[in-house]
Parts: sequence; structure tokens; C-alpha cells
Amino acid sequence: PLDRKLLHRTFERARRVVPRLRQRVQSNPLSLAPPRWEGDPNFDLRYHLRPARAIGSGTMRDLLRMAAPIAMQGFDRARPLWEATVVEGLAGDRSAIILKFHHSITDGVGGVQLMLELFDLSEDAPERPMPPEPPAQVLNQTARFVDAFQHERRRQLGLARRAAAAGVEGLRNAVADPNGSVIASSELASSVSRILRPVTSPLSPIMRRRSLSNHLDVLSMPLDAAKAAAKRIGGSLNDAFVTGAARGMQRYHRHHGSFPTQLRMGMPINTRTAGSSTPGNSFVPARIEVPVHHDDPLEMMQAIHDRVRAARDEPANQLVEPVANLLNRLPTSVLTQLFGTLMRGQDFQTSNVPGAPIPLYLAGAGVAAVFPFGPLAGSAVNVTLLSYQDELNIGVNVDPAAVPDVDVFMEHLRTAYEEVLDLA
Repeated sequence: PLDRKLLHRTFERARRVVPRLRQRVQSNPLSLAPPRWEGDPNFDLRYHLRPARAIGSGTMRDLLRMAAPIAMQGFDRARPLWEATVVEGLAGDRSAIILKFHHSITDGVGGVQLMLELFDLSEDAPERPMPPEPPAQVLNQTARFVDAFQHERRRQLGLARRAAAAGVEGLRNAVADPNGSVIASSELASSVSRILRPVTSPLSPIMRRRSLSNHLDVLSMPLDAAKAAAKRIGGSLNDAFVTGAARGMQRYHRHHGSFPTQLRMGMPINTRTAGSSTPGNSFVPARIEVPVHHDDPLEMMQAIHDRVRAARDEPANQLVEPVANLLNRLPTSVLTQLFGTLMRGQDFQTSNVPGAPIPLYLAGAGVAAVFPFGPLAGSAVNVTLLSYQDELNIGVNVDPAAVPDVDVFMEHLRTAYEEVLDLA
């Protein structure tokens, strides 16, 4: 059980320390500038931190049944875009907390950094000092217009500096190696074409329907065994993780008499550098056609390793920020249609987030497990991994319209990961 008073204080401190937890999104209707983050002058922690009692007998399945509709609901755009539901009365006299963040606040890696403001590293950690109440400055329309103009000026200057530096470097390379520069430019153009190419339908012949509903499930596996399996091909933990997800998709398709040779996977590629502490979004949304025709899991892992490495090395990854800034200037209707064509053809999503290797505590209570769930974003399934201590906790978000027999799918997914671990 959680100490309610201490938990309230923990979140009160976090929202004072982390600006995004107390800020709402304010648009600029008289400007082409994107919406800005602005302090909520009427912030009410009671809206964001909500108590609840466990349903049923308080099992993990009961907890996931509570979390599913929370994940489906939209946010109130007039308030900061996050919620926390504290569930008490679970089996074994335990509690859980369902944390929900809009993706504009942070990605998975940034979310782990944000969680460090909530969790402690020991049961008897000293109470952290409470910062003063931050000012919540609300701009009038004139001030918003000026602020947007200054924002655009800073952004354009930054782009100009980077473009000038790249131009000088490109000129030097062209003088030193004109043939190589032409080839590099051609490769960059081809890379941009691959990343932005529209895809109208998924590759799966059976997971084609989509809805606004979801089904949440979980599974876990030992960290050391997964790493040992990936070592068989000289790969990383991510290779074992993605192979398990792809093989689960393969097994499910074969169960239904379908034998596709490849499926389209969406995967965020973290662009943070070593030592970076970027709390927000810092990733490239890659789309990868992964092979699912191999019978040998080791051969499948090697093929997936090669495909993922190629996606990480795409030359166009360096252009994501300027391209995104350009696309943001398009009308909302056009932008929605564009991203719809980019996301609609995905069969499944995977995301691998490194978590805490040591025990965590929340309001004096030990954290038993942390399970992540990512958005479907147009796909039939999202499989997200978050490591915690010596365990890999996997959250599975499934669209029941695409996968009507979720229990059958989960059975095949678990069997697939067992096959991967057997390679260790």
C-alpha cells in the first residue's frame, strides 16, 4: 500500500521540477508558428492524480482491464497532458499506479528520465526539498504573436547556421572527392524517398482491420538469457527482442493458414548521444520490412539484425528535424493525410527502452515491476520492452479488430520468446 500523503507530495514536487507536468499546449491562431507550451494558471493536482479501487480479485488481468479504457481515452487539451491513476486493493495487499503521458511530452527513454523524479533509490531515501511554486505566465494574444515571431526567428537562424556549416563541409568534400560527393547526394535522396514513401495498406493478409479499441497484456523474461541469445549472432538485446515479436507474428499467421514472407514493423530509433539528458522526444520513426519466412529462429535473428542496422544507418535520419519543421507548416488536414499514409501500412510496432538496473521505490513502497505500453499508431500490435533490474518486462497493446483472438496471439508470442531464449 502507498502512503497517500507522501505520494501526493511526490507528484507535487515532480510537477514543480518538470515543466511539462504543469504546462498545457496553447496554439497561436494568428501565426504560422507551432503551438507553445504555457503554464496552466489553474493547475489542480487532484485532476491528474486519481485514486481507484481494484476490480474483481485484484489480479494483473483485472489491473490491465482497468488500464485499457484509460489508454483509449483522449486528453483534455485545456490541461497538462498526463494522468496518474493509483489503484489500491490488489491481490497480496499491493497497489499499482497507471501513468499515462501524451507523446508530445516525452518518448520512452525520456519517460524513464522523468520517472526518476518520482521514484527513489532506497526505501528510506531522505525527503527531497520542495521547490517554490513556479510562476504560470499566461500571455495575451499580442504577446503570443511576438513570442511566436521570436521563436521562428531563433529556429530559422539555427537552421541557417546548420545549413551553412553543412554547405561548407559539403563544398570541401566536393572539392576533395567530387565523385564521392555525387554518390553521397544520390544516396541521401534515395534514403529520403525510402523514409517518406507512402504506404496504403499493411503487408499482413489477416491483420488488416483497425479500430479505436485496445487490449493490454504482459509477459516477462530474464535479461541475461535474452542477451546470451543475441550473442549467438554477435548482436544486441534489441535483436532478441524484435526477433521474438516477429516470430510471434509469424506463428500467429501460420496458425491461421497465412504464410507472408515479410511484415512491416515500425520502430523508434533513439537519436540521443552518449551522456545526453534530453527529456522530450528524440527519435527517428523507422519503418522496416522484417523477414518472417525463416523456420530457424537464429537465421531470423540474423536477418532482422541486418535490416534494423540498415534502418539505423539511413543517411536521411539526420534530416528528420528540418523535414519535420517543414511538414509542420502544412495545413492540419494535409498533415493528417500525409502521416496517415505513412502509418497506415504498418503491421506491428516495437520499442525497446532501457530501464533501471537497480530496485526503485515510490512513496516508501518497493516497486515490483514496471510494464510499458506504447500507442498502436495505426498498427495491429505494439510490443514495448522496458528492462527493470534483471527482468525484461514487455507490454503488449493489441487492436482487437485486427486480432480478434488475442489469447491465441499471446500464446504464440510467449512461445516465440521461449524459442528465442532457448538459443542462449
